[in-house]
Amino acid sequence: MRSTTLVIIPAYNEAATIGQVIKNIKRWCDADILVVNDGSTDGTSAAAREEKVAVIDLPCNLGIGGAMQTGYRYACQHGYEFAVQVDADGQHDPRFIEDLIHPLRAGKVDMVIGSRYIENRNYRGTLARRAGSWFFTFLLKLFTGQAIYDTTSGFRAINRQVLAEFARHYPPDYPEVEVIMQLLRRGYHIKEIPVVMYPRKGGHSSITMLKSVYYMFKVSLAMVIDCLR
Repeated sequence: MRSTTLVIIPAYNEAATIGQVIKNIKRWCDADILVVNDGSTDGTSAAAREEKVAVIDLPCNLGIGGAMQTGYRYACQHGYEFAVQVDADGQHDPRFIEDLIHPLRAGKVDMVIGSRYIENRNYRGTLARRAGSWFFTFLLKLFTGQAIYDTTSGFRAINRQVLAEFARHYPPDYPEVEVIMQLLRRGYHIKEIPVVMYPRKGGHSSITMLKSVYYMFKVSLAMVIDCLR
């Protein structure tokens, strides 16, 4: 019988890790799994298919926003109640997937974010990443009155109402902070729970210093524009 939860894994050139990530998810939860292969040039798609999960092969690289919106549209079309985003590089610990979904099932919130920063779980990250997260926490508090501490976490779960929103519109790049802002301003409820995260277990990050500067500028501008609407 099909699960009510779909785990969406956006993947770009993650052939080295995608198989083990899928195995770990199957070990810790009985959710259905969809890999959105975002135009990879390595064996990501074949490695995912070996694990007998659903795979969508995008014809070109759309970036994280396009890959996730593809997954959200798939979830809506197939009637899933909940969707969970999990990175393909092994950073997210699937033992926490059920913890992310539980508040959604209870009907208490609309989105649950796995947070590295609300308890000391030994995650360090780079100084630049932590500084960026603190900056966006400040802006969100300023614009919405609510403090979200791990604004850039991609380990998050949503209910069907938010799924429908994201299937219609989702920012094309660097969407994590922007969608939190949009949901809070529309009256949705968001909760953070503490999780464990690890350094990536393979592949290469696409984040560079130049992209980080663009990220800060683009997301900050999007938040200001959202406030002015």
